[in-house]
Amino acid sequence: MRARSRRILRFAARYLAQTWWFELFLPRIGLARVAARGRSARLQRIAQHFHVLAVELGGLMIKVGQFMSSRLDVLPPEITKELEGLQDEVPAVPFPAIRALAEAELGVTLERAFSYIDPTPLAAASLGQVHRARLSEMDAAETGLLDVVVKIQRPGIGMIVDVDLSALRRVAGWLSRVRLVADRVDVPALVEEFAFTSLEEIDYLHEAAGAERFDQSFAADPRVSVPELVWERTTRRVLTLQDVTAIKINDVDGLRAAGIDPSQVANDFAAVMFDQLFVHGYFHADPHPGNIFVTPLAGAVGGRTWKFTFVDFGMMGEVPDVLRQGLRKLLIAAASRDGKGMVDGIRQVGVLLPTADTAELERAMTKLFARFGGMGFAELQEVDPREFRAFAVEFADVVRSLPFQLPENFLLIVRAMSLTSGMCSSLDPAFNIWNAVEPYSAQLIRTEGGNLVQAFARQAVSVAGIVARLPQRLDNLATQIDEGRVSVQSPRLERRLVSIERTGRQIISAILFGALLVGGILLRTQDVVFGTVLIVVSALPLLHALFAGVISRRGPLP
Repeated sequence: MRARSRRILRFAARYLAQTWWFELFLPRIGLARVAARGRSARLQRIAQHFHVLAVELGGLMIKVGQFMSSRLDVLPPEITKELEGLQDEVPAVPFPAIRALAEAELGVTLERAFSYIDPTPLAAASLGQVHRARLSEMDAAETGLLDVVVKIQRPGIGMIVDVDLSALRRVAGWLSRVRLVADRVDVPALVEEFAFTSLEEIDYLHEAAGAERFDQSFAADPRVSVPELVWERTTRRVLTLQDVTAIKINDVDGLRAAGIDPSQVANDFAAVMFDQLFVHGYFHADPHPGNIFVTPLAGAVGGRTWKFTFVDFGMMGEVPDVLRQGLRKLLIAAASRDGKGMVDGIRQVGVLLPTADTAELERAMTKLFARFGGMGFAELQEVDPREFRAFAVEFADVVRSLPFQLPENFLLIVRAMSLTSGMCSSLDPAFNIWNAVEPYSAQLIRTEGGNLVQAFARQAVSVAGIVARLPQRLDNLATQIDEGRVSVQSPRLERRLVSIERTGRQIISAILFGALLVGGILLRTQDVVFGTVLIVVSALPLLHALFAGVISRRGPLP
């Protein structure tokens, strides 16, 4: 375990040092273009090496790669794209080790717990593996089930997760001391967020509870089903549930062979996912093809001849009240073309860290509403893609300057919607998720703590108060102008002037360094002592030229 931890830390230290050299040091000495020239290839290389490390170590490192691939808010696309295909590329655990763990957890032999269990795994992953089995006659009679699947954790995975999390926390501590990183991303919080999700995922009782809660949400919905749990054969590290293997949702040929229209599956799947997000507030956050089956029905149920069967409830998401209120505020601001209200909603959702200076973002939002505000989704689709692209570049420049990250709940929503959109598009190339989401946006506004009319009424009262105070405020402003007490401040301009002034001082120091160094070298042939003194003294302006920016950003010493 110590060797595993050291390997993770060595990898992190190596590439953090490389990043510091190219992204911080070289730009500081005027070589920003050199650093930028190979940035894309360099980032891709780092991601590729991490991919290899994750596959070799297995355990939580594969989950780290999958987690990073979804953090589009924090990491550059060169890294997320390379890691998005990272799967559980690990060999299966030999069955004797799996048998020993399962029997220790269940307290009985596998022969007594099951009448049959297949020693060849149905699927092997970094945290556990799945085997097909049949219940014993007694359990089958009690549960009404016969064929089941048994999900069993890999032996020692708990210790591996602890070691990996400890190493990741140390790396987060390193990054939190780098001002450039700390101002933009709360890395320790990201690691704790990941740790919480990972520890929940290796607790199969948590997954079982998630399956039951999801089942309750759709108890009266004929479109959705959940496999039944066998609680008598379920523990924190062993999960037994009904075998519901059917047609994979992305098996277009299999769907057509069963007489099921793939385009109808796409539309219904989008509707089911939106119901989870905006009606139930509890959703499956990992709806990839391996976790959703389309199950044909023997007879029509509620006018349907098939249903969706969801499996694997280890990664579930909620839309909590604060997030729902923030989303509602965002929608109201968008409807009223209120740039400041939009930024306030973004803050409430938790996308911006408290240190964010949002003046530029508010201006960008106002510009967005001026051009695209009031357009329906259909109208937006007719806008020239080049115009969207130009605005996206400008908007991205503003966003990159902010301490911006997505909170975990919002991230899971984005992940679920991204997988849903991709799934539906693979089923029906003509599918458009915007047409599917439009009715749910209005439904969210109606159901989140009041209706839109009340919100606009409160906003109208606020505006009325501002209008009522406006004459007095204008009078006070006129008085201040007459007395010469009005000054105009532009934080962005001031920062720019300070930066130019600092750069000028550094250039002077660099020139002085060169003069002293060259003068010392020339004088050494005639006066060794004086020439040496000049060479040594030249180090002072060199240090100022290199590190004045760091000293000024940290502020004066107490």
